Amino acid sequence: MQQSSKNNYLSDLSGQVERITFASEESGYTVARLKVYGRHDLVTIVGALMSPAPGEILKMRGRWGSHPKYGEQFKVEYYETKVPASVYGIRKYLGSGLIKGIGPKIAERIVASFGADTLAVIEANTDKLAEVDGIGKKRIAMIRTAWDEQKEVREVMLFLQSHGVSTGYAAKIFKHYGQESIAVVKENPYRMARDIFGIGFLTADKIAAKLGFEKDSPMRAQAGIIYVLHQMADDGHVYYPYLPLITKCREILDVNPAIIETAIADITLDKTIVIEDLNESIDQFQNNYKAVYLQKYHFCESRIADMLIRLKYAPSNNGAIDAKRAIDLAEAQIGIRLAKHQADAVKSVLAHKVMVITGGPGTGKTTLISAILKIFMRMKARVLLSAPTGRAAKRMTEATGNTAKTIHRLLEYSFKKGGFQKNSNTPLQCDLLIVDEASMIDTVLMYHLLRAVPTHAAFILVGDVNQLPSVGAGSVLNDIIASDEIPVVALTQIFRQARQSQIIVNAHKINRGIMPRWPSVKGGHQAPKELSDFYFIEQEEPEKVLDTIIQLVQKRIPLRFGFHAVDQIQVLTPMHRGIVGAGNLNTKLQEFLNPRKDGLNHGHRKFKPGDKVMQIRNNYDKNVFNGDIGRIDNISFENQQVVIFFDGAMVIYEFSELDEITLAYAVSVHKAQGSEYPAVVMPILIQHYMLLQRNLIYTAVTRGRRLVVLVGTRKALAIGVHNNKTHKRNTGLQDRLFQRNVKR
Repeated sequence: MQQSSKNNYLSDLSGQVERITFASEESGYTVARLKVYGRHDLVTIVGALMSPAPGEILKMRGRWGSHPKYGEQFKVEYYETKVPASVYGIRKYLGSGLIKGIGPKIAERIVASFGADTLAVIEANTDKLAEVDGIGKKRIAMIRTAWDEQKEVREVMLFLQSHGVSTGYAAKIFKHYGQESIAVVKENPYRMARDIFGIGFLTADKIAAKLGFEKDSPMRAQAGIIYVLHQMADDGHVYYPYLPLITKCREILDVNPAIIETAIADITLDKTIVIEDLNESIDQFQNNYKAVYLQKYHFCESRIADMLIRLKYAPSNNGAIDAKRAIDLAEAQIGIRLAKHQADAVKSVLAHKVMVITGGPGTGKTTLISAILKIFMRMKARVLLSAPTGRAAKRMTEATGNTAKTIHRLLEYSFKKGGFQKNSNTPLQCDLLIVDEASMIDTVLMYHLLRAVPTHAAFILVGDVNQLPSVGAGSVLNDIIASDEIPVVALTQIFRQARQSQIIVNAHKINRGIMPRWPSVKGGHQAPKELSDFYFIEQEEPEKVLDTIIQLVQKRIPLRFGFHAVDQIQVLTPMHRGIVGAGNLNTKLQEFLNPRKDGLNHGHRKFKPGDKVMQIRNNYDKNVFNGDIGRIDNISFENQQVVIFFDGAMVIYEFSELDEITLAYAVSVHKAQGSEYPAVVMPILIQHYMLLQRNLIYTAVTRGRRLVVLVGTRKALAIGVHNNKTHKRNTGLQDRLFQRNVKR
């Protein structure tokens, strides 16, 4: 029965899914077009649906409504699914990509052979599929497995739907827990927040409430505390103070503080968290001076301090070196005479086991590293070079002529073997390890790196402390420098050849809180007579900024400077949301730079062959890491796979794994750390006020190698340049280094 869109009563509606217009994997929200018996036009249905496939029969209960732009809609509140019965429906159902091994062409052949009995054949007699041209034993096995798995996934989906969970998560839950999915969710739904990427505490909490878990249950309080501490870690904090933690937990849990305090005590006893006095001279019972750590971060931070001090004082295998002679020989080899401060830096490196070299662009870090390499290699020392990201390692290789590896590859991470294969038991075979872009290294990664450094080796961290801190928790490089326990060489002089680059000159101005300079370009259209490598185009309105960025990337920069629009120009943005946030920029840039119509709708995104994409979490199994950028080569609906090339290496993604990648025509400045691009374009507006900080603008500008174009308002740029109040992270490494050194 169907009701007029003018009333708001519950109504029943049945029909066959014709096509999916929109589906969000995060929320489960779906917009679909339905073929309803007795109606000439298709009906639009909206609501949280279980990833319906075209051809499926839906029996629904909901309310009719009217959308101001899209007209009449049926808002689904409850529904049941049935497999299609008609030949047309079955063909559409199988050809939708629902079953791995069956694409549109194979679906057509199967239905042509078995007609209305097709689904019964797949269900009970899959061997008969061998009668269809192009289907052999291997494909039959694939179809049988996929069909059975699909049935089990549907059972999980139905269970989750009945308990109010977004059904887009069902496939993930099934993939992780298999046939134990329902049992695990019933026993402890909060496990999902810990075990499954993309399902957080809030989602698990909603499921728990539907399952009857009490608001003040100890399990909920414990899960909420861990969730808040993970949130704080995502914001960069290694620990969080006790009383502020209770306040934040109350905001999330809405329970009596006594319940939270009891839960903190319980998870301290089982060593999930560690509580430590921030100041030993203060009464230990004053909770506001206590730091609450997730156990992992407490262990890693403590061990970093232990290992750095141990490495600092351990004897070296390199023996005594005549620094002056070594420098003379190195200068002869690299063909450059070192400046006095560089020569002093080399002497300092030769005199210490552990060192930090820091400096901005154009200050001679690469020349200094090259000289150090020549000296150690002349001594027959075993030298290793590394950096946190693939792009940074590649740049280090090009700059020094020596192979550099990512830290993960250096430490031989193996998902199958259970982690980093290089560690204290099987250390790196080296006498010198130099790590570039050290400001990007977070607490956990630094722990794993240090435990693989042999005690006899020299260890040099190279980085720019004025850039944004690591994406992960901690402020490792800054804390090491601030501790005064590790020797530091700070390079500040800009070399003459570097002064010819306005990018470098302006980066240093920004770092000193001085507004950069640029050629006059009015309204974004008037080109200066002489080409510069740094421009600012003034635009007030976000819509005009967006249009200008599209014009710059699509036409103006490629035509004037010769850069490839996709491969060589990178749009960076301070924000994820808004008109000039990463989300909308990617949608618009994809439309102009990759206009082909075919592709795969995945949640609110569409992926197409040729798209520029970024990996957004570490995947050790695939050997791709957070921030790696690639290009989609092809999409197979039949095999439910997407092939992506990262630096020439082919990586295959199942459709269910696509939440690990995102479009990368535009990326956040944080995601660009450790990378350099031939050309960088960035919007900068007052709307970004909360994120306008000096280190963010500095980091963005220093990502551009040959061209930087900022688009926005002078006022927004001035706010950022003059704002040096960086977000303070709660870390204890600086104090730990001091304490370890005192105790020696």
